[in-house]
Formats: sequence, C-alpha cells, structure tokens
Amino acid sequence: MTGLIWFRNDLRSLDHPALCSASKNHASVRAVYLLCPQQLDEHGIAPIRRQFLRRALDDLQRQLSSLGIPLDIIDAEHFKHAPRHLQHYCREHEISAVYAHREWLVDEINRDERCAKQLDIALHLIDDSLISPLTLSKSDGTPYKVFTPFSRRCRDLLAAQFPRVMRRPTVKTPGAISAVTPCPIFGEEKDSSAWPADEEGVLQQLRQFCAERAGDYQKHRDFPALNGTSRLSAALALGLLSPRQCLARLQQECGEDIWDAKSDAGTWLNELLWREFYRHVAFHFPRVVKGRAFQSYTDAIPWPNKPALFEAWCEGQTGYPIVDAAMRQLKETGWMHNRLRMITASFLCKDLHIDWRWGERHFLEHLIDADFASNNGGWQWAASTGTDAAPYFRIFNPTTQGQRFDPQGQFILRFVPELKGLQGKQLHQVPATASYPQPIVDHKESRNITLALFQEIRD
Repeated sequence: MTGLIWFRNDLRSLDHPALCSASKNHASVRAVYLLCPQQLDEHGIAPIRRQFLRRALDDLQRQLSSLGIPLDIIDAEHFKHAPRHLQHYCREHEISAVYAHREWLVDEINRDERCAKQLDIALHLIDDSLISPLTLSKSDGTPYKVFTPFSRRCRDLLAAQFPRVMRRPTVKTPGAISAVTPCPIFGEEKDSSAWPADEEGVLQQLRQFCAERAGDYQKHRDFPALNGTSRLSAALALGLLSPRQCLARLQQECGEDIWDAKSDAGTWLNELLWREFYRHVAFHFPRVVKGRAFQSYTDAIPWPNKPALFEAWCEGQTGYPIVDAAMRQLKETGWMHNRLRMITASFLCKDLHIDWRWGERHFLEHLIDADFASNNGGWQWAASTGTDAAPYFRIFNPTTQGQRFDPQGQFILRFVPELKGLQGKQLHQVPATASYPQPIVDHKESRNITLALFQEIRD
C-alpha cells in the first residue's frame, strides 16, 4: 500500500521525520502540497515570499523525484478546504496512511483535527520541533512565559540528549519519475533570487555562516552595515532547514561553546531558541495568534493610530535616519536586520503610538522570512504587550540607536542616499536644511505620551 507525505512548512528531504517514517513503513510513497492562495491573500503574504515558496517547491519536487517519490501540488484554494482535497487525493491514489509534521498554531491544529475525522485512514502527526511544546513545562506543570528560564531549560535538555539529524531515505523506484511539473505562479511575485531556495544552497549557507561568522556573532550581530548574521531565517520559515541541522553544524564548528549563553555560538543558539519559545507561546496561549495581546490588560491601550504617521513609517519618511533606512530596506529587499526590527517596531508603537497589530501585518506583507509566531512575538515584545520581562518604559531612542549601531552611517547611506555628505552627529540629527523630512514626532514628547498610555490602563 502507498503512504503519503503531506508537506507544509517543512520543504526539505534531509532531516525530515515524516518522510523517513513514510519511507520506512511503505514500499510506495507519494507526496502532496496543498497550495492555498486565498489564505495567503487573507494573511497578506509578501510577494517575495510567494516566489520564494514557489522556487522551494520546485526544488523539493526535484529532490523527491530523485528518490522515486512524486510530489503533487494541489490548488486547494483556501485553508478550510484542505480536508476535502486531502480526502479526494487519498482515495484517488489508494493511500493507506498519511504522514505530516505536527503544527502548533490554533488554526493548523483545528485543520488537522478536521482532516483526521474526515479521512478513513490514519493521519500520523509527527513532532518536528527542536523541543516539543507538549513535553516542556516548568516544575509546576505550567508553560514558560519568560524566555531566559525557557532557554536555560532547553540548553540543559539538548546538552543531555543531543538531537539526531536524519539522513534522506533510500530511493524507492530508481528512474521512476522522468519529469516534474513546475509549481504555478499564485499571485503577485517579487524577485527572491538573492535567497537560495534549493536545499543544497541553504546547507552551504549554513556551513559558511558557522565556519566564518558564528565565532564573531555576538560582536557583529547588531550592526546592520556588517554581514554579521546568518540570514537563514527565510529558509527556517519554510522549513528548507531544520533547527536540528543548525544545531548540529554549530556544534561541529564551535564545540561545547554552544552551551554557554554568553559565547558567540551560544548567542546564535539563543536565536534558534527564541523561535522555539514563540512557537510554545502561540501553542499554549492561542489568543496571541487571534489578534490579542499576551498581556491581556494591554488590549485596553487606546492607541491613537494616526494613518498619516503610519504611512510615513511604511515609506521610510519619518525624519529618523536609522528608522527610514530600515523601512526602505524592508520595502526594497523583503528583509530587515534583526536589530532594526526592534528599532522600527519600538518607534511605531512608542513614538508614533500606533497599534502593534498594524506593524505586525505590514511585516507579514513584506518579509520573505515571515513566521507568524516569531513575527507576533517580536511585535508584542517591542510593544510591551507580550512576554518580555522588561517594564513597559523600556523605549528605544531612535537617534541614539542609530549612533550606536551605525555610527558612520554606512547602512543608512545605502538606503537614504539623500543624506550623502553628512557624517557623525549631523547624519543622525539631520539639520533643517537637508533635503530630507524633519522628524515627524519629538521623541521626548512621544515617550511621555507612551508612559501616560500605559499608566492609564494600569491605574
């Protein structure tokens, strides 16, 4: 009988537990991907991410065809139609069991429950997490709400039982698949060629980072003008790469330093653990993926939400060079440096007093690496509505942030060329004569308004 692998955000053939299970248990294996363009439209998924997804599916088809496994891409229209399409496919191809990786967001959980009820065969949901939300909890049995103790516990568990990276399964029927059908275009696209979408290209990107930059990660990661980060977030978001593969390569290059949270390698491991943490939060507190704040009382904040200020932020015309350079980087490239994500998010919420949900949606509409749980967690962190243990009066000063992390303006001038010729203090505090908008708000005044907004709901 034939087994079916249902691919979701796990578009790889290496270290794929569901693929390995199906191949082990069935002499014949097929694969399916349910494309839901209407769902992507509703969530505003970025054009660059759509093309990246299409390229990744094309490479996955080639990878699987070399293993004798056909991958069929089905236009399922909308998320809610997935059970019907899956049932029809299984009957058409006489599938005896379906294998997929468990997903942790509430809509995905409900979809899988409907599929399990509608199918007349087994749906095997296999855990693909670095550490499962079902098995990790505090000593009192409740889920973690703060990152630092969560990450400490994760390190202990991973060091005690290092996760195994699985090989590709053996070829089923050599030469059985002579050609593959490219994934069709599904909506507006933007060029994503700067990002490898093939499995080997992504693995090479991982190897190069761990060998050349992981050892200086802590020193360089906050400076957007430097090539100091891994830029693997897009591959991780689509599952072209697993966190286990990242961890294994990091240990191979950096050894036991990875377990020291203060080391360079340990700092990058922290970034992987942040992804896991926000997934755990989304699973245990599903209100956060339903447009609600993690700190429920902050839903009462009366955000002024002035559209003109939001538009200036989106277009990189705020009069704060580091903010504008970051927003233009996002618009032009479909990506933004992590330090800049914190600066721009803090500026939107705490200088412009705009609801974090507006920014969360804007990032989804432009980022190639948009991951719903991580994007939501990052925005709520910046807005002080989320899991962050720091008090709400932590407010980034956009001018001093620019001076600290782009002191010579190398990054700023790349995206805000109208400031060419300025340097030092003038670059970060643009004089009135410059051909550039003056600050749309006064940071000191905005900070006081932010404190008052939070104090109003706390009294």
